[in-house]
Amino acid sequence: MEPDPFLQTVGHFAQAGRRACHTRPMSEMTREDALETIASIVKDVKFAMLTTTTAEGHLHARPMTTQEKEYDGDLWFIGAKDSEAVADMRARPQVNVSFSNPSKGSYLSITGTAELPTDPDKLDELWSDMYKIYFEGGKQDPNIQLIKISSHGAEFWEGDGKIRTLFEMAKGLVTRQQPDLGKNDTVKL
Repeated sequence: MEPDPFLQTVGHFAQAGRRACHTRPMSEMTREDALETIASIVKDVKFAMLTTTTAEGHLHARPMTTQEKEYDGDLWFIGAKDSEAVADMRARPQVNVSFSNPSKGSYLSITGTAELPTDPDKLDELWSDMYKIYFEGGKQDPNIQLIKISSHGAEFWEGDGKIRTLFEMAKGLVTRQQPDLGKNDTVKL
């Protein structure tokens, strides 16, 4: 498979360091601003990648369906009690959840701690019939496991979309100046 030239070019500029992106000091971003930015990215991404640490100490990422719920500092997923992911989180609750929307130039990485609660009201809130594919018993299936990620921190990148990013990169190549590829910020939650 041929490498994507767009991703190769982005990688080239990313290697040039953070100066390739316009950044503002964390002190200027309030928790409310951060939550608003994070919520807008989460809302636009249907599937997130949840990364856990296996018993062997390896990182393992898997896709999870993003819940149609406003982000408030916690992320919720529905998983299976007998899955490797849930076993990983039970033993080693530190996780990472990443979101990617290349068409909008939005990327987000959230670090947090996983909890495995039992909450029938929360399950009712999050449930959709799509989950019947995974759980034959519906909402009463004994293998259903709620997953709550309490966020500790996040880093996000927001650009103006693929076309604008390509333009900025081309401009940077011609002028030999670092392009403005959007904003990048790290926040402690």
